[in-house]
Amino acid sequence: MINISNTSNIIFHMDTMLKCYLEDFKLYLEVEKNFSPHTLRAYASDVLSFLIWLDNISINIVNYEKLKNYLIFLQKFNYSKTTTARKIASLRTFFKYLYREKIINNNPAKGIHSPKKNHNLPNFLTEEEIEEILNNIKTNTPAGYRNKVIIELLYSSGMRVSELSNLNFENLNIENNEIRVMGKGAKERIVLISDKVKNLIKFYIQTVRPLLNSEGPQTELTDLSPIFINKTGYRLHPQSIRAAIKETVNTIQLPKHVTPHVFRHSFATKMLNHGADLRVVQELLGHSSLSNTQIYTHVTVERLKESYNEAHPRA
Repeated sequence: MINISNTSNIIFHMDTMLKCYLEDFKLYLEVEKNFSPHTLRAYASDVLSFLIWLDNISINIVNYEKLKNYLIFLQKFNYSKTTTARKIASLRTFFKYLYREKIINNNPAKGIHSPKKNHNLPNFLTEEEIEEILNNIKTNTPAGYRNKVIIELLYSSGMRVSELSNLNFENLNIENNEIRVMGKGAKERIVLISDKVKNLIKFYIQTVRPLLNSEGPQTELTDLSPIFINKTGYRLHPQSIRAAIKETVNTIQLPKHVTPHVFRHSFATKMLNHGADLRVVQELLGHSSLSNTQIYTHVTVERLKESYNEAHPRA
């Protein structure tokens, strides 16, 4: 399909109104929906592909059948169910936005449903694997210590990497072991941290953070200053956090694909394994629906089955 980063010439020839709709939609996703940059790019790319497929047909005459034809067109690319579901979600969000703004009189995507996704169990780390990762982070440099704090925080709180990257000083309520984060859909919630992580953060802020900014301008700290920064003093972005985690995992040759989100999965799994209420975990993760959290109960059940089969004499 079409890569949004290589479509400048195609966009140039696109109908002016369509270009305006797309730009306004991207602003809506960023400001009102508070989508992460990664999700925003994916949705914008999906919608752009559809608009190019329309070939400058007026958006006002797109109906249900036209959308169905586009979905049939997508089938030739053999996308996974997850990717197809996202593309449909992108279009549904786009047309819902157009209808809300009274750009179209009817929402043709209202009856479009996503394919049922395969519910793969989330990848998670055992407590021993977490310790192995943390013990192999070299903390003798400011960046190394910062990375250790980041991984400890991801595992301790269950927050998303984008939420961690966006943390400012105003979000911290350290003495009460609380951090206020802005989640998906601009939903605010409180995550909790342990005393150990609290002390790590305090030492990082007081001693390590000032050493990180070796190449950038020295600016006065405010409530809006980012907690985690790079060597130029600017906010540490999710891709840099992913790279730091990948480097550590590669060092110990852990036979698992470890991403920042794996620590979120591991947090939820550990909480449920240790008896936490499902709705408490839902609140801490910021899930809008309990069904999103329930997948972790399948993980704990699978571990129960493994333990049963290993230990019971008649298993």
